[in-house]
Amino acid sequence: MKEGEIMTWKKSKSKYKNKPIIIDGRWFASQREGRRYEELRLLERAGEISRLKTQVAFPITINGEKICTYRADFTYRTKEGKTIVEDTKGFLTPIYKIKKKLLWVVCRINITET
Repeated sequence: MKEGEIMTWKKSKSKYKNKPIIIDGRWFASQREGRRYEELRLLERAGEISRLKTQVAFPITINGEKICTYRADFTYRTKEGKTIVEDTKGFLTPIYKIKKKLLWVVCRINITET
């Protein structure tokens, strides 16, 4: 697979019609997510953000029991030192809505949606 090439699957179609893409050797679940990565890389190069990471896992635990894991599309720090947890969404699924609420209630982490 070449850089920027859209991946296609023959066996099953995506439920939400997203098309995976590879950018900088990284796999992204959708073209939207890949474009956002490119935007964030430009911001990082310009010094507007730092510590850009992709697919960061946040385990959600209550009373010592692991409930689930939320995986953020991106995390990064602003120039002011604030950590941003970001998810690129075309459609808010019911499971995502639950995980977003759990992440806030249990960890006090707010997700920025783009």
